[in-house]
Amino acid sequence: MQAVTHKFRWPVLAALAVAALASAHAAEHITLTNGFDLICDHRAPEGSRIRLYMDAGNTNFIEVDPSQIAVSESISLPPPAVAAPVPKKPMPAETNLTDAELHQLLANAGAAHNLDADLLASVVREESAGRAGAQGLMQLMPGTAAELGVTDAFVPSQNVRGGTAYLDSLLKRYHDNLVLALAAYNAGPEAVDRWHSIPPYRETQLYVARVIHEFNRRIAARNAHPLTQNVTAVR
Repeated sequence: MQAVTHKFRWPVLAALAVAALASAHAAEHITLTNGFDLICDHRAPEGSRIRLYMDAGNTNFIEVDPSQIAVSESISLPPPAVAAPVPKKPMPAETNLTDAELHQLLANAGAAHNLDADLLASVVREESAGRAGAQGLMQLMPGTAAELGVTDAFVPSQNVRGGTAYLDSLLKRYHDNLVLALAAYNAGPEAVDRWHSIPPYRETQLYVARVIHEFNRRIAARNAHPLTQNVTAVR
């Protein structure tokens, strides 16, 4: 791979660039000279270039010239331990969507903001456990919902539309750096700006890792069956 890409716009064909944060051992936070940030599980020389592997395997990597690496720092990410299910609060009956109905909502919202529906589905899947004080499928905080014009965060169409608009705004804020956008979605942009990276919060680190892992899983399934429309459950 000669060019580094970090676009997650519709359609997404390269979720490699910021993938696989779920390694339980030490990893590297690397900033390239073009300003792109990524989490590297391990690296290996390949001729005069370096392969930066996104996970513990040997197939998911980007290849760069050593001069392209501006900053490299060791980080330790927590393992994605399986947590006990968090009881969800009862929601109004109108949120009991079928998988096909939810997929259509996500596809419509994604098309409106040029975002991949599988990325949105991955966020919904992770958010389904709920966050304290947040509401609806994409778990909008009341203040954020109000700023986005969402009058009822428990109405699926409003919630998905608002959550997608918010994620889109974060991707624009962080120049399509998906890692930082997801971290800001979970912990707030103030925390990301303070640390200039993923905040050192276990919840946020696990959140980013799980969303990207699920997104990559969906991309792989979609590429394996390109003629089959993905309407798999996101909850």
